[in-house]
Amino acid sequence: MEMLEIISIGVVATILYLLLKDKQPSIAFLIVIITVIYLFVFAIQYVKEIIDLIVYLGEQANIHQVYIKTILQIIGIAYITEVGANIVKDAGLESIAVKIEMTGKVIILILAIPIFKSLIETIISIFPVA
Repeated sequence: MEMLEIISIGVVATILYLLLKDKQPSIAFLIVIITVIYLFVFAIQYVKEIIDLIVYLGEQANIHQVYIKTILQIIGIAYITEVGANIVKDAGLESIAVKIEMTGKVIILILAIPIFKSLIETIISIFPVA
């Protein structure tokens, strides 16, 4: 039933946007922003369950908490970057959206450095250099 609510809100927002975009573009864009925020808040309700599952699976696999935290941060940055870039694209500012996406990717790479380092150290320990 919740999916019907999400789809209904999306369809109504789309219709309102299409009706208002030529006469009242600022109000039409505001409708887009409000819809995105509502859907984002709606989705956040389920994030706690997903995080708990990932933490549980990480504990079962004896993965260090730092790596789990980093992976969750990377996932969060990826989603937030995508939402932000799409909002900016909807406003017609493709060049800024591309910069947002690029910055998100750079931040993800920076966060992933400790994981890459640990992976390389593990590989080197398995296959020592002669």
